[in-house]
Amino acid sequence: MRTVWKIPFNKPFVAGKELFYIAQAVQYGNLAGDGEFTRRCAQLMEERFGISRVLMTPSGTAALEMAVMLYNIGPGDEVLLPSFTFVSTANAVVRAGATPRFVDICPETLNVTDDTLRPAVTHDTRALIPVHYGGVGCDMDPICRSAEEAGVAVIEDAAQGVNAHYGGRALGSLGQLGAYSFHDTKNYICGEGGALCVNDELLIERAENIRNKGTNRSSFLRGEVDKYTWVDVGSSYISNELSSAFLYGQLEQLDQIAERRKQIFRLYADSLTPLADSGHLRLPVIPENCTSNYHMFYVILSSSRVRFDLMSFLRDRQIQAVIHYVPLHSSPMGQRVSPNCRQLPVTDDLSGRLLRLPFFHNIAEAEQQTVVDAIAEFFHE
Repeated sequence: MRTVWKIPFNKPFVAGKELFYIAQAVQYGNLAGDGEFTRRCAQLMEERFGISRVLMTPSGTAALEMAVMLYNIGPGDEVLLPSFTFVSTANAVVRAGATPRFVDICPETLNVTDDTLRPAVTHDTRALIPVHYGGVGCDMDPICRSAEEAGVAVIEDAAQGVNAHYGGRALGSLGQLGAYSFHDTKNYICGEGGALCVNDELLIERAENIRNKGTNRSSFLRGEVDKYTWVDVGSSYISNELSSAFLYGQLEQLDQIAERRKQIFRLYADSLTPLADSGHLRLPVIPENCTSNYHMFYVILSSSRVRFDLMSFLRDRQIQAVIHYVPLHSSPMGQRVSPNCRQLPVTDDLSGRLLRLPFFHNIAEAEQQTVVDAIAEFFHE
């Protein structure tokens, strides 16, 4: 039986002209993809985020798979990535026949750092995949310097990082490639959707071919070849036009949605600061050189037992708070594909103590206060 939550963890939302644009897309007569709204979404992000080429995809997962394919990563190759991430980051590597090598995270931001990545680089390493956790950027300058020195690629997993910045530059624009997600739980949504950010112009043509089932259809449509044919390995990595139409309605509201999420984040942070000062929990950390997109709000509890008890306490009050990733290196599949993983003490510790609070565009201030009051009641404050 499906649980009906008084305050759910997430709710989809309409911010502007999403439904109108879907109707327009139907009228335009091209629903398969690469139509008017696919073009508008890509152009808006290219211009706003300073990305050479944005290719809309069916998901962030698809974008990550394309990124790995673009570097011909395969058997015998290794890719470094955090264990504290969604399975898609590792799946893209494993599907290619390569080996994911899991590294630990920083206890403050829960991101990988140059200090955790650089010592793990070997002669088999082909790429680094820093994951920008919670819309807070990894410290990318030293990561990119080390990658360049080692001759390996940087693929940003910016699934949670759309419209967040590091040092004034958009996440997704810092590595050679980046991946965005517009899944139902993200800041900007279309149900399922994603984008590949191509910052190395030498990769653009091949990225287009891979996305078009391995054909040079994009070149054909631009009149650069007289017919299109199969030229590379590829798959169906094009977002459908209905998803892009809905997404464009959200991207038009980029700043308004960002400001709303900032308000939600700050209310939680301000209201829970007394509990943090009392030592009951820890709040998220945003470094000075990062501008967050406020993708989520989490608290870190003193132990996994306290987390379980608090989550159960909130559930009894019909408030849906959730844990996040089970570390990939401790999963059955993770142990199969990367059996010699080194110890990751920060990942093991923090992943067992983190709890995400309800966070969605239309959450009311009174609903947030109900969550805060329940947490305070749990701690008898």
